[in-house]
Parts: sequence; C-alpha cells; structure tokens
Amino acid sequence: MLRFVFPLLLSAALPAVAQQGSVRPVRLPAPRALPVDDHQAVVSRTPPATLAPGGVGRPPAEEAPEPPGPLDAKPVGDDALRLQIFLDEAHFGPGVIDGKAGRFTELAVASWNEVNGYPVTDWIAVNSAARKDVVHPLAVALVPDGVNEWVDADLPTKTRLQAKKKRMCYRSIGECMAERYHCDEDYLNTLNGSRKINQLKARDSIIVPNITPFCVEKLSEIRHEADPVLSQRHAVVDTKINQVRIFEAAPAALIVDESGGTGGSAVTRPNRGLLASFPITPGQPQFIKFGTWQLRGMVELPYWRFDQQLLDTGKRSSDADSLNIPPGPNSPVGVIWNGLSKPGIGLHGTPSPETIGRARSHGCIRLANWDAIRLPELIRPGATVEIR
Repeated sequence: MLRFVFPLLLSAALPAVAQQGSVRPVRLPAPRALPVDDHQAVVSRTPPATLAPGGVGRPPAEEAPEPPGPLDAKPVGDDALRLQIFLDEAHFGPGVIDGKAGRFTELAVASWNEVNGYPVTDWIAVNSAARKDVVHPLAVALVPDGVNEWVDADLPTKTRLQAKKKRMCYRSIGECMAERYHCDEDYLNTLNGSRKINQLKARDSIIVPNITPFCVEKLSEIRHEADPVLSQRHAVVDTKINQVRIFEAAPAALIVDESGGTGGSAVTRPNRGLLASFPITPGQPQFIKFGTWQLRGMVELPYWRFDQQLLDTGKRSSDADSLNIPPGPNSPVGVIWNGLSKPGIGLHGTPSPETIGRARSHGCIRLANWDAIRLPELIRPGATVEIR
C-alpha cells in the first residue's frame, strides 16, 4: 500500500474544517509534504512551493502565525506539537501526539538531552532543534484506498466472538487514521471537526500531525530473527516511570566529578549508548516479573491465546479452555509480540494507545502500536531485557 499524503497548502484545507460546525476552527500553520509512496524518504521539512497537479487551493491564510514561545520553558501550542513530532521522529516517544507537552514528553526530552549532552531538565536545546527541524507541524493526508480492508465497524468486544473473526481490525476509519499519525481521534476531531472524522471514506483528505505514518497495511505475519548487532543490545523497562530505554549495551553508570572536591557535581556528557525510549504500561504489580530476561521471539501480527486463568492467576490453563484471537491492530497484544525468556511475558502493542501509562496490563509491557513496531529496528532475539 502507498503512503497517501497530498502536498496541499493548509489554507486550502481550512474551509473544509470550518464547514463541519462541530468544533471551532483552530489556527493551523501551513503543512510540509510527507512521503507519497513507499520508496520516497522524508527529505523536506518545509511546505511545497506549489500545489500538486489537480490540487485546489488559494493563497496562504491571512491570519498571522502563532508567535513562538520562550525557548527556556516547556512549550505550548504549535511549539509543543513541533517538539512532540521532533522527539517521536528521533525515537524518543512522547506518547500520543496532541500538542500538549505532558509527562511522557518531559521524559522524552530528558532522554534526548542525555544523548546530546545537555542537562536532563534543559529546554533550550531541544526546543531550538525542534523549531529548526519541524517548521510546519501539520500536513494534509489522504485516507488510503485500501482502508476498508482494515476497518470493521462490527468488531465485537466479547472474546468468544472475536475468536471467530479473521482479523482484529480498527472499528472506524477515524481510529485507523489517528493511529496512522500517532495521535487519537479526539485530536483529529480538533483539527478537522468530528463530523468529518466520523464520515471518512477512502481518499478523503484530513489534517494530521506531520509525522512519518505508521502503515499497518505493510505488516505481515513474519518472525524477526537474531541479528549480530541488534541481538547484543540491552533494554531497560522502568516500571516506576513507565518507560523503556534501549541501549547499545548495559547502561553506563553516572559520570561524576572525581577531582576530590567536597562539592562534586555531575558532569554532563553525551550518552551515545542510549538509542531510544518509549512510554510503556507495565503489568499489575503482582504479575510483574522483575529481573533480567532474554528476548526470545518477535512476531508481527500474532495470534493471541486468550486464557482467562492465566490472566487471573498467572497460571496457564488447558488449550480446551482458551481461545485464539486473530491478529490485527485491535488485538489485545496489538500488532507485534516480543516474547521474553520468562514464559507468558513480553513487550507488545495495544488497541488503546491513549491508555499507555495509565491503565495497567495483566503482566506484560504494553506500548503504542507505532512504538512497538519499531522495536525490531532496535533490538532482536538474544538481546537482554531488564525489568526494574
């Protein structure tokens, strides 16, 4: 499937937003172009100079752009959206993109600062980098032609009925497009109006965060094998702050001033060993398996064995008492399963990215699907996973 993103000036999309009448029009900056096919990389973070052939539009909106905020403070508005997109593209996940710099954005900033040698609480460097890199944080995207293959408005909620389905699809095109652009339906409603989002169909255009899309249609039921480099890496799941951090090797100890002075202070040096960090939801406290485990299997679009006894007690029941739930983005384990050497425990996706960091899972480590699917790019079977 193709990445359908139309390089329109945002001013051409604004009338469509205003016509919905369900939300008050919001001030939106002009978008930049995103990839239009599977082979085109993101090479520009500035808007196109002209409309594409057949495009419609008019001169840019007359409304003045939102003035930039201070660099030395947590950003708001457009600056917050830019920052979230910048961090997400750098593999420091800020959680659901919504233009609000919340706790997960703060954690992502701390990770970015650590890698680049800035104090973890510094805002100036990361805000400056985000403004330079993400000039226009919104874009106009087209709903893919094949979207209906991944949408089932009648997807049941009861597991015994889900087991009879062929795929655990999205329940609406709005849900599909929200996850595609790392946000939620509420944010798409804010940008486009709820009436438009609720009535989407293939090739409709909507305003979205200007981020590399998560294309569920590219996934297949493949198993990722060990890799000479990626299998040597180390992941730390911190259940206290709800974040997984991925390192080239076991994380280094804090570097401190060893001059012998009585007032030794921490020395800020880049930690290039830190590769990525993502928000997570850990399991319920009684089921968390603390310790260091080995990553064993990584399977895209897995079938999930529903075992109520295992969920309730941590003990597996017989196959006769379980159900096989088909794969899909709304599977309880999302679009990928990364199993550990501790049976029944793994890192996986979720059907509800907005609950990451809030609702507890049974015993595993949940990530948003768009974050979970990036794990095979970073670690492979054989890597160590420490749960602390």
